[in-house]
Amino acid sequence: MDYRRTDPEFAALAEAFARHEVPGDPDCTLDPVTRSLAVLATLVGCQGVELFKLVLPEALDAGLTPVMAKELVYQGVDYLGLGRVLPFVDAVNQVLTARGVALPLPSQSTTTPETRLEKGVDAQVTIFGDGMRDAWRQGTINRWLGANCFGDYYTRTGLDLRQRELITFCFLAAQGGCEPQLTAHAKGNMNLGNDEEFLTRVVLNCLPYIGYPRSLNALTCIRNART
Repeated sequence: MDYRRTDPEFAALAEAFARHEVPGDPDCTLDPVTRSLAVLATLVGCQGVELFKLVLPEALDAGLTPVMAKELVYQGVDYLGLGRVLPFVDAVNQVLTARGVALPLPSQSTTTPETRLEKGVDAQVTIFGDGMRDAWRQGTINRWLGANCFGDYYTRTGLDLRQRELITFCFLAAQGGCEPQLTAHAKGNMNLGNDEEFLTRVVLNCLPYIGYPRSLNALTCIRNART
């Protein structure tokens, strides 16, 4: 359902802020592809699937590639789970098919069952430091974090590590209740060059989609990550 048709007064009020005032504010400046990644990941995180389907075509027009869109949704599984991500897999496929994109897209996987743990740990170390080198040995969930979360997803092509940490930050900020992980991934972003000012701009751009409480929590996590 297109809310712009069903409730034009709501659309006018919401879009004046979300689509004009916020992106036009000097404190919110981001390049179009980065802004698209942040907003789409935020919509996945807050389960805004109907709005996701409206925003994705605009993001593709702004320079986001079909591969980037698919990779964003795939990585959401790590932070939201299969149950909450499946509707977005369907949504992105619907939008791409409507635009004439042939599916399935080429696989972006770079690992095998034999290499996924090693390469996943390498990604963890790149993001969080050498202290993560043996974290996978500390229990089953730590091993899965290395092999599945980082080995199966972060090692894929289509998005680089900075972009993957950016969308992870947005997934966590949007769903709320994940502040310890959000602080850790704010630090991970900073380690990769996504500094405090950049992350603050990301939060401001995503605020219309997740509201003030979660946005304020995210800003606090950014401040905590720098200490």
